[in-house]
Amino acid sequence: MFDLDPGKLIVIGIVALIAIPSKDLPRVLRTLGQVTGRMRRMASEFQGQFMEAMREAELADLKKEIEETNRSIMSSAKLDGAFDPMTEVKKQITKAIEGEPKAEKSAEVAKEDDPDDVTAAFGAAPAPEPSGPPDAQGASEAQEPAEKPKE
Repeated sequence: MFDLDPGKLIVIGIVALIAIPSKDLPRVLRTLGQVTGRMRRMASEFQGQFMEAMREAELADLKKEIEETNRSIMSSAKLDGAFDPMTEVKKQITKAIEGEPKAEKSAEVAKEDDPDDVTAAFGAAPAPEPSGPPDAQGASEAQEPAEKPKE
């Protein structure tokens, strides 16, 4: 604002020493310090008020934007009375009680697709094939040692 660099301050200080008598110098410096402090407090207060006004304006803009978004969502989805989760649950339970069980439906679908597919119809894994004793020929080969070298 005043654009005071250190060189200019030194010149002002020398002129002040010449112009102000030595017995009044402490009182003048104290008054100058108080005035400087008041100016800094006023500048800080002004800056704080300015920043607060900016925050309030920004919050007002955000609030307006949120209200517009809320209005557009409510108008497009019409959630004011159309959405009732209890009614939906009641309808699903009533359909399940009055209609066919889902296991029978899935069994019929599985029979139509692949008649041999038991797992799709009942959700169970097929029984494992029984494992019998090992082959007699395979067991004898496993037990025989390698051929003996000829002498």
